[in-house]
Amino acid sequence: MTTISTRDLSALPDLEGTRNVMRALAMLDAVLCPEWEFRYFSFNDDWEPGEKLGLMRNGEGDDWLLFFNPQGAILKGFQHDASMARKMPWPGLFDGVPGAFEKFLSEPAFTREQTTFCAWLLDDDRRWRRSETIEFPMGDDPDGSAKLMQFLDGQPDTYKAWADEYYGVPVDLRVVERVYRQEPLRLSLIRALNPDAHPEIVYEEARDIGYPLR
Repeated sequence: MTTISTRDLSALPDLEGTRNVMRALAMLDAVLCPEWEFRYFSFNDDWEPGEKLGLMRNGEGDDWLLFFNPQGAILKGFQHDASMARKMPWPGLFDGVPGAFEKFLSEPAFTREQTTFCAWLLDDDRRWRRSETIEFPMGDDPDGSAKLMQFLDGQPDTYKAWADEYYGVPVDLRVVERVYRQEPLRLSLIRALNPDAHPEIVYEEARDIGYPLR
């Protein structure tokens, strides 16, 4: 299986697939972890009119933001012990970013200076892109992207392997697969993931995520 990183973005899903993966990650976490502050993944389907925003944060100072607008999507991430964290932003990191994403990069809350990797996909592109001028330092994962982008591969077993360890309970792979397929959220699905979840709260979060309801 190809390891996703900024050196090889070929395994990233297309635009629709990436949105669905982000919704699935956020929905799974919303069911498994009622406390938002302890979740890895969240997604706001209506962050601003026509815009959506996904977030990954691992509680150790690392994160990525995935921003969608009508023109496409852009991902920016930070891995604190990556070698490229020594100089931020790394020279050339944002070279070639389309103007469609300037609002995202100029928003102070998104801390442009605290970024070790960046990639984007325009609506009419066939593949994800990154700066073509950047010169990476030595190392297997100098920007930390391989460590943090693995969750975007669209593979349910990637999430299951992580969740089993993080939440300390076995997560049913068949149920995770149903969520990745965007199967409408039903009480039986919620209970199969977390018998202690509060359905009314989960349904409300599903609306914010944009996940299909029954």
